[in-house]
Amino acid sequence: MMGFGFGGFGFLVMFLILILTIGLAIWLVTLLFPRFDTRSNSPHSLVDKEASQETALEIARKRYARGELTQAEFETMRQQLSH
Repeated sequence: MMGFGFGGFGFLVMFLILILTIGLAIWLVTLLFPRFDTRSNSPHSLVDKEASQETALEIARKRYARGELTQAEFETMRQQLSH
């Protein structure tokens, strides 16, 4: 008999423990160091949630209010966005 333990399945048990340990380590690293994604609405996002939920029409209104758009440009955008 070779002495692997667990009725000859010791190698398999140790392999599974190794895989679980590596998986746990990867999970802990991703938990401790979250990825900063500017396109998501996750709590770890660098983008402000309220700003990312603005509609195109709201952005056009703000640009018009700041004087970045003429009235004609704003009206054209508003008509195109309302369809």
